[in-house]
Amino acid sequence: MSANTTNDFIMLGFSNLPQYEIFLFWVFLAMHLVTLSGHLTIVVVTLVEPTLHTPMYFFLRNLSSIEICYTLVIVPKMLANFLAKSRKVSLPECAVQMYFFIALGTTECFLLAVMAYDRYVAICNPLRYTLIMSRTLCLQLLVVVSACGFVLSLGLTALIFRLPFCNSHEINHFFCDIPPVLFLACSDTHTDEVLVFVACLMALLIPFLLILTSYVFIANSILKIKCSQGRQKAFSTCAAHLVVAVLHYGCAIFIYIRPKANYSLEQDKVVSLIYTNVTPMLYPMIYSLRNKEVKGALRKVMGRKVSFHVSF
Repeated sequence: MSANTTNDFIMLGFSNLPQYEIFLFWVFLAMHLVTLSGHLTIVVVTLVEPTLHTPMYFFLRNLSSIEICYTLVIVPKMLANFLAKSRKVSLPECAVQMYFFIALGTTECFLLAVMAYDRYVAICNPLRYTLIMSRTLCLQLLVVVSACGFVLSLGLTALIFRLPFCNSHEINHFFCDIPPVLFLACSDTHTDEVLVFVACLMALLIPFLLILTSYVFIANSILKIKCSQGRQKAFSTCAAHLVVAVLHYGCAIFIYIRPKANYSLEQDKVVSLIYTNVTPMLYPMIYSLRNKEVKGALRKVMGRKVSFHVSF
């Protein structure tokens, strides 16, 4: 079987549900707008409110910035395909989408681990917190996790797109993800699967285990806090981060840390919908609903805006 020499893929998306495509377009457009507005709100509030100029909110602001870019890489193209007659996507376009998706997703994985370390220092070593989590260290950690994410993504994307593709070039997915693209390769992909598996272990399982380890120490320290109000505050800030980590890593580990023989592309499509559309929409709510500092800062910012308009 010879490799297809064309440069186009066909993105099947949800073409098997033509009667629901308009409905799905409006549903996911609404979710996308809610996601963008939620994360933009967090970015703006943590930037303009001086009381939120702390390491925790510095990392939260960058997490929201990553989520904005992450959804913009996937969702607009998905929405366009609901309405488009032609679902063709060129090979370079597919490669670029995969590169930024993996880069941003991997950076988020590493950043969540850094945020767990920040909470560990804040709760387990509070007297030295400001000394350890200096602005310089926070910037260095952000640069390192971003560099790791984008370099790892470059290697994985190059690994996948050096393969010959055959048959129809039909990607049974709504974006260029690793499993459905790897599924189209017509050469032996065993070595590639092993390398992808190792890379996913580095990007997913190791940071997740570090987060869980951090929270074992954090939970132990929280239980030692005598003041119930202090315990509740520490628990609320950590619980939000832990919920986000479990959602993010849980979906990603399910998709990527398994052999090609176990792929179920239809099932993967549903899980991918969750971690590219649903969980990014939930993150701002999870971080802000039980966080009095964020809600208080949001009221201050909105109060300033109202005062400005009245005075103007």
